[in-house]
Amino acid sequence: QVQLVESGGGFVQPGRSLRLSCAASGSIFSIYTMGWYRQAPGKQRELVARITSGSRTNYADSVKGRFTISRDNAKNTVYLQMNSLKPEDTAVYYCNVDLATATTRTRYDYWGQGTQVTVSS
Repeated sequence: QVQLVESGGGFVQPGRSLRLSCAASGSIFSIYTMGWYRQAPGKQRELVARITSGSRTNYADSVKGRFTISRDNAKNTVYLQMNSLKPEDTAVYYCNVDLATATTRTRYDYWGQGTQVTVSS
């Protein structure tokens, strides 16, 4: 059994910062790509940022220069530092982790429960 626990969402004013965290735990053999997606009301879920096991990153154009994704492999945790937040960043943010379980060594895509980020004055 694998669990992803997200934290760090909240309500902030435009221009402020938030840091999201997502920790994976359970029967894990290896973690590959980790990422963050978001879904605003009435919109499809979209990729925000992801980071490979080799620490290569890619970002949505809308967040480049403002958001930074990082990972701590010792803690099985991925972070999303969000600076200069805008109202259009308001969404539920979901952690996504591609990992192989220790029991089957099969790779699966796991999703966190989502954390709300609201940017408003």
